[in-house]
Order: sequence, then structure tokens, then C-alpha cells
Amino acid sequence: MNIKLFDYKLPPDLIAQKQAKPRDSSRLLVLDRASGRVRHECFYDLVDHLDKNDVLVINQTKVFPARLLGKKGTGGKVECLLISRVNGSAWQAMVGGRHLKVGDKLYFNRGLVASIVKDIDTKVRLLKFNKNGSNLDKIISQIGHTPLPPYIKVKDSNKIKKDYQTIFAKKFGSAAAPTAGLHFTPRLLKKLKAKGIKIYKITLHVGLGTFAPVEVEDIKAHKIHKEWAEIDKATAQSLNRAKAQGKNIVAVGTTTARTLEAMSDKVGHIKAQVKWVDIYIYPGYKFRFVDDLITNFHLPKSSLLFMVSALAGRKRILQAYKKAIKLKYRFFSFGDAMFVRHSSTRMKSE
Repeated sequence: MNIKLFDYKLPPDLIAQKQAKPRDSSRLLVLDRASGRVRHECFYDLVDHLDKNDVLVINQTKVFPARLLGKKGTGGKVECLLISRVNGSAWQAMVGGRHLKVGDKLYFNRGLVASIVKDIDTKVRLLKFNKNGSNLDKIISQIGHTPLPPYIKVKDSNKIKKDYQTIFAKKFGSAAAPTAGLHFTPRLLKKLKAKGIKIYKITLHVGLGTFAPVEVEDIKAHKIHKEWAEIDKATAQSLNRAKAQGKNIVAVGTTTARTLEAMSDKVGHIKAQVKWVDIYIYPGYKFRFVDDLITNFHLPKSSLLFMVSALAGRKRILQAYKKAIKLKYRFFSFGDAMFVRHSSTRMKSE
């Protein structure tokens, strides 16, 4: 499956540089994957496409300022992007700086020091800090910078760090936002709940996979990095009950979809677990638990584009993207949204 099949041309001016205000005023492309028909609406219209037969599942991960700027012992500059926690004082991180080797120390503000313990691969290293647990977290929060994607051009990422956080963010540990969740507002959540729509929370801390480009010609050869995920017992029971009752499981974002699929068995039964997941979803994959998906518009040739193509079909997705580009939708992290439905009663009736 050649990666060129997942390419498209996007005018640079359609790459969103800031969040819509209010958040739920962003645009929403509703795609009926059975027919390929689309509707163009606003995100706050989502409430009209859902009813008590739908269940929303959201990712409650919280973005932390994972980008640390410091110096080597020689005084040269160094930059670290914390990817995943190993224990109370150790992190896997992407480390940028010349002539670094195992055993070197990295120096940051507030007396924070990290030692390079080992090379995990060509891009990722294991760092051990001189602080531990909540003390380490506090310092990281004070000196760190929000690691925005490179296509968002801002001089100071901390000025928009509130915009790069969902309203239901709770659990510290994500290097990037689950961006589909950025469109929700308290007002919209209130309307959804009033309509009888149940909302459940899972956690997946977004890590290296979000930043890693696909560098192989055959997408089947791509490797997904592991990310920490959790579904508690009460949530698993509620989701399994909803599925057994024939309700539609709507994943808010690809991170949520990955978690649900990774935690479900072959017959589509969710297991309460805390584990590292590296599920790779591309066309040919049969979804076991997720029925519908709310997501943003993804980069060309990306693993996230592969995933939505697995759910709706590559041609349908690329056709929808073509329409979105023609109508000047805003793309990527701060961009507009797409709702991929297996069937839309509203679209059939209009």
C-alpha cells in the first residue's frame, strides 16, 4: 500500500494558526461513509446529529509543557521534548543538540539537571533527572514550553497554551493535545447531556507517534511508537453495556479511537486496563468497538490519515478533503472538524 495513495495538496493559507472563538463555532464536515454524502455545518450543530442512542467517548489527557530548553556542560544549547514517563525521575525524550552522548549532563533552570542514561533509538534518549515525582512535575510546569506542532507559527507557545488544552483535560502527561476535543465548549456539553447523550472518559497520553513522520514507501512497514493509555473498570463496564444495547460508540479523536480498539478483544468487548498501546490502524483494519469518529483534518501521508481512511475508505476521505479545501476549511490542530458517521438519519431525510 504505497504512501503516495494518501497524498493531497493543501494551500498553506488553510493551515489554521489559532483556535476558533468560540471553539464550537469551527466548521464541521459531516461525512456519511455509507453514501459518501457530506454536509457542511458548524461544530455546535453536532447536537443535531446525535441522540440518546449515541455514546461519546473523550480523551481526558492533559498537555504539559514538555519542551525544555537548557544547556550542555560546555555551555552549548540543548532542547528536549519529553515523550513518555518511565518512572518518577526518568523520561524518554527527543534530545536536540550537537555531539551529545550517554553520560552527558543537561542543565536547565530551577536547578534541574538531567543525565543521558542511554540511547533508545536514533532520535530518542532516556533521561534521568535529579528531581522526582511531584517535585519534578512542578519544575517542568514552571520552566517548560508547550510543544506546538511546527506548522503553527507563534513566537511564544505559552501565550496560546490554554487554547491547546481541551476543556475536559485532567490527567497530566500528554506531549500534544487530542485536537478533536478542542472544539467542545461547556455550552455544547450541557446541550448534549440534556439530550440524553452519555459521555465517558478514557486516557491516552499523546507521545512520539504524533511527531514521527511516515518514512517508508509501503505504509504497512511503518512502526507506531507506544503510548500510555487507561480505561478504568466502571468506564469499561458502561461502554460494554452501551455496545450490547446497540448504541453507537462515537470516538472523539483518533487517540480515543486507538485506545478503544487497543483495549477491546476480538469480539469487541472492552477490558479495563492500564497499558502501553501501539496499535496501528490503516485500510484493511476492521474496527471492533468504534462506530463513528469525530476528528480534525490530518496531514498528507500521515498515520492519522491512514486511520480515518480505514474507517471511511481512502477514496471517500480524499474526496471529502478535496471538498473541504475547495470550501476553504481550516486544517490540522487548530483547524475545523469532520464527523465520520456510519449512517446519518438527518442526511438521509434532507
